[in-house]
Amino acid sequence: MFSWGENTRDGFGLVKSNGLVKANTDGCVNFIHMKSPITHLSAGNKVVAFIRNNGKQVSVARMQDDKDGRRITGKLKGVEFREKILALSCGDAHIILLSEEGRVFCLTQSSNVPRLVGNLNQVIQVACGDQHFIALTQDGKVFTWGQNSSGQHCLGKGEPSTSSPQLVKSLSGIPLAQITAGGDHSFALTLSGAVFGWGKNSAGQLGLGDTVDRPAPAPVDCLNLKKTITVSCGVEHTVVLTKGGLVFTFGSGRYGQLGHNSLRNELRPRLVAELWGAKVTQIACGRNHTLAFVGSFKKIYSFGHGEQGQLGNGVKMDQSVPLPVQLPQDHIDDLQIEQTFAGGNHSFALCSSAKESGKELNDSNLGKVTQTLDDDIINRWISDCDSKSWKKIQKEITKTFSSASCLNGSFLDKSRDKHYQTSLKHSGLDLSFARLAFQKLAKKNKVLAEVEDVVHRILLPSLSKDPIGVEGLRVYLIIPELLRVLLKQQRGIDITEAFVFAILRLDPDKLQVLEGLWSTLPDTPFRTLVKTFHYVSAEYLRMGAEEGCVVKKMFEGTVMVMERLYEVNCNRRIKIAASNFHINRANCMLQNMLNTFECYDYLNLPEDFFNSFHGKSCIFNTEAKCIVYQLELNYSFAIHGHLDFWAPTIHVSRETALVDAFQHLRQSGHDFPMPLKVKFQEENGVDEGGVSLEFFSLLGRELLTMEPKTLEVDEDSGLAWFTTADGGVTDEFTLLGLLCGKALFNQCVLNLCFPLALFKKLLGLTTTLDDLKELSPTEASGLQYVLDEDEESVAAMDLVFMYKGQELIPNGEEVPVTMVNRKKYVDLYVDMKLNKSVQSQFADFEKGFHEGCPTQTWRMFLPEELMTLLQGDDNYEWDKLRQNAEYQGYRPTDDIIQNFWIVFMEFSEEQKKKFLTFLTGTDRLPRGRSLSKLQMQITSLGSTDADEYYPKAQTCSVTLCLPNYSSIDTLQEKLLHAITHCDVFGDF
Repeated sequence: MFSWGENTRDGFGLVKSNGLVKANTDGCVNFIHMKSPITHLSAGNKVVAFIRNNGKQVSVARMQDDKDGRRITGKLKGVEFREKILALSCGDAHIILLSEEGRVFCLTQSSNVPRLVGNLNQVIQVACGDQHFIALTQDGKVFTWGQNSSGQHCLGKGEPSTSSPQLVKSLSGIPLAQITAGGDHSFALTLSGAVFGWGKNSAGQLGLGDTVDRPAPAPVDCLNLKKTITVSCGVEHTVVLTKGGLVFTFGSGRYGQLGHNSLRNELRPRLVAELWGAKVTQIACGRNHTLAFVGSFKKIYSFGHGEQGQLGNGVKMDQSVPLPVQLPQDHIDDLQIEQTFAGGNHSFALCSSAKESGKELNDSNLGKVTQTLDDDIINRWISDCDSKSWKKIQKEITKTFSSASCLNGSFLDKSRDKHYQTSLKHSGLDLSFARLAFQKLAKKNKVLAEVEDVVHRILLPSLSKDPIGVEGLRVYLIIPELLRVLLKQQRGIDITEAFVFAILRLDPDKLQVLEGLWSTLPDTPFRTLVKTFHYVSAEYLRMGAEEGCVVKKMFEGTVMVMERLYEVNCNRRIKIAASNFHINRANCMLQNMLNTFECYDYLNLPEDFFNSFHGKSCIFNTEAKCIVYQLELNYSFAIHGHLDFWAPTIHVSRETALVDAFQHLRQSGHDFPMPLKVKFQEENGVDEGGVSLEFFSLLGRELLTMEPKTLEVDEDSGLAWFTTADGGVTDEFTLLGLLCGKALFNQCVLNLCFPLALFKKLLGLTTTLDDLKELSPTEASGLQYVLDEDEESVAAMDLVFMYKGQELIPNGEEVPVTMVNRKKYVDLYVDMKLNKSVQSQFADFEKGFHEGCPTQTWRMFLPEELMTLLQGDDNYEWDKLRQNAEYQGYRPTDDIIQNFWIVFMEFSEEQKKKFLTFLTGTDRLPRGRSLSKLQMQITSLGSTDADEYYPKAQTCSVTLCLPNYSSIDTLQEKLLHAITHCDVFGDF
C-alpha cells in the first residue's frame, strides 16, 4: 500500500518488521509492506480505520494532540467483532461499519466498543459526513441519522438531529447505485446516472447553481445524460466521474481542490480540463484535496490542499491543477493499483501484484447496489418452486416485488448505455425484457400468484404519490406487463383497480411526467396499456349490467386513466386507432336507453347525469356520442316541455331569411331552451324538422355574403374565416354564433365551410400550422418553407417578427428570423392568424354558440366530429336511398318507379347532390340522418296530363311528388329541370 499525507511516517502500525519504505527521496510517499492484507479503509479528519484479513479484523488509529499542540497519529488499536466486516466509513471522528449480515455498527470518538445502530438490516452501503450518517439497504431504502444543522437528514425543513436512523421517504422507489457524504452534504447516485444532492450548500457543493442549503434531495440537472458512475465528497467540494472517464468538480475552490487553476468556487459541475484525454477510472476526495486515478497510465493525479503532504508531490503546498503523485517507478512497475482512498488529510493507494489483482480488495460500492430482477433469479424461482426452497423463494419474491426501487432498477436498456439517457421522454427501460420476464413467471402459477399477491398487497399501496425523478416512475410502465399475463388468465381485475388508484394518486406534475413517458413508448407496450384498462373497463360495465348497476367508482377510475391515455395517443408520433378505446357494450347500453326511455324516465335522471359523460368520451365511438347528445336533447326537451316552455317560432321570408332571423333574435332575446321552429311566410308547411333544414340551408348561403361582412372566404381553400376588417359590425358575430349553436341544437346543417380550426377552438384545443394549411394553403406553405430551408435561404428571406404590420414580439420589427428562432416565428404567426387577430370576433361567436346550444355533451365530440355535426355529412350511400324508399300510389314494380331509379343512378355525383337538396333542403345530411336512415316517400301527383308537370318535393316530410310520365326520357328531362331550379319547385 502507498500512503502519503498527515503523520504517515510510521505506517500507522500496519507494517511488517522493516516493512516501511520511503518511496522517494523526500519521503512524501511511503510504501507499506503490510502485516496482513487490507481489504478496505477510510479516513476522517480525526480517525483512520482499516479492514484487515478479509473482514475478520478492524484496526483504528485516531489523531491526537501532543504536549506541544501538534497533531500526531495515535497507536493502531484492534476492534473485536463477532461478525465479518465488509465496509466502513469515517466521519470527523466517528466510524460506521457494515457487517456481512447487513447490520450497521458505530464507533464513537470516545469509545472503540462497537454499538449496533438501530434495527437496520440488509444494508449494502454506508457513508459518513462529518457528523451525519447514511445507509442504503438491499431493497433501495435510504436511512439517515446524526446532525441535521443544514438538512443533512434529507427529511425536510425543521427536523431535529437524531441518533436513530430515519427512512428518507423522498428517495423511495429510486434504484440507487451509490450513496456518499462529505462535510455536511450528501449525494445519491442512481443506476442510470442521475445525481441527487442535499444538505449544506454554502460553497455550491451541491452543484445546483446557488448557495442555498437543501433539506430534501435535489436533482443535479447539469449532470443528466453525462453517464455518472461515481460521486465523491470533500468537506465543501464534490467530484463526479463519468463512464467515459471525465471528471467534473464543483463547490469550494479555496485550496485549488477543483483543479481549474483557480481558487474560485464553482456553483455548477465544471469539467476538469487538465484531465481531458486521460481516461480517469477512480476518484477520491479528502477533506480539501482530490485524487484522480488513470488506470491506463498507472498514474494518480492530485490537486487541492497540500500542507500535510496529502498531494504526494514532494512540496507541502496547495496546487490548483492536477499533477501526478510521485509514486516510485521501481515499485509501481511490479504492482497493480487496485483502489485509491482519500480522507481528512490522508491519501492511500491499495496495490496488489499482477497475479493477485482484485483478489483481496473489497469495494463496498462495487456490486453492492439496489437489488434488481434478472433472468437467473426468475429461472431459479420457476425451477425450484416445487422444492424445499419455496419458503426462501417466497421471501425473495416479497423482497423484490414489494420494493419499487428493485423494480425500477430492473429491465434497463443497457444496449449502447441507453439507460443513461433516461429523461422526461425516455424511461431507460427495455420493456421487451419485462414482457419476457413476466411470461416466464406465468409458466408457474404458484410463482405468479405470489408475485400478484405481493404487488397487490404491499407494493401498490406503498407507492409514493410524489416520486423523485423519472426512474421513480418506471414501475408504472413495468406493472402493465404483469397485468397483461394476469388478465390473459382471466384474473387480475382487483390488482388493476389498485394500480389505477396508484396512478390517479400521483401528484399532477408527476402524472404529467408519466404521460410524457407514455407518449414515447413503443407501439406494443402502449397497446398493452390501452388494452389493459379497456378490458377492465368493459368488465366493470358487464358486472354492472349483470348486477343491475355499474360499479361506478371502479369504472370511472379505469376510464379516467383511459381518457389520459387517449389524450397521449392524440399527441404520439405514431398513433393507434381510436377504436382501441371504444367499448361496444357502452354503445348498446346507450342505444337501449334511447329506445326505451319515456318522458318520465328523463325527468327522473339526476341533474349531473350528463356531466358524467364529459370525461369518458374516449370510450364512445361517434355513433355512441350522437346517442348521448340525443339523450341530452331529449332530456332538455322533456324538462322544459314539462315546465310549459314553448318552442319559439321564427317567421321569415325566403328572400330575406337572414335579415328576418337577425331581427327576430334581437327582439326576442337569445335565451330559449327549446329548438327553433321555422315558418316561411305565405307557405303552409309545418316544421317537423324539414322546414328547419331548409331554413338553415338558406342561411348558409346568405351568411357568406351578408353585410356588414363577418366572414371572408379564402381564395385557395374556399373556406370561411372571421373577417378582421372593421366594417360596422355590432352584434353580428354573436348572432352568427347563436345561429350555428341553434343549428346544432336543432340537429340541422349550417354549412359555412369553416375549417377544422374553428371547432378546435370551440373545444379549447390548440391550433397548429396544419390548421393554417387547411384554411390558407399558400400562406402556410410559405411558413413551411421557412421551417424547411437552410440557414442561407432563411437569411435571404429577410423576415422579421411581424404579421401584417403587427409585432409578434416586442420590437419585432427589429428582430430577424433565423435558423434558431424560426420555429418560434412560425408558431407566433399561426397564433396571430388563427387566434389573436380574431380574438374579439371569436369571443362573440363563442358566446352566441353557447347560448344557441345550451347543452354540454357536444363537448364530447372530436373537432372532426363536431364539424360534421354542424356542417353535415358528405358520405353518401346512394343505394341506401332506394332500399329505404316507400311508395304511395305506386308500387316498386311500376314502370315509373323503375325508370326513376334508372335515371337517378345515371346522374353524376353533383346531380345526385342537387336532387338531395331538392328533396331535403340541403345536400349535406345531419349526423345521424345518413341516407341509410333517410326514408323518402315517392307519391303519385295524380294528374292526367302528367307530361305537363314537373316533380315537386315536400322537404318537411322528405316526399317526392312524381307524375306518371309517359317515357323515361320525359322523366329525365323534367326531373333534371326541377332539381336545377329547386328554389322554384320546392313545396311545403
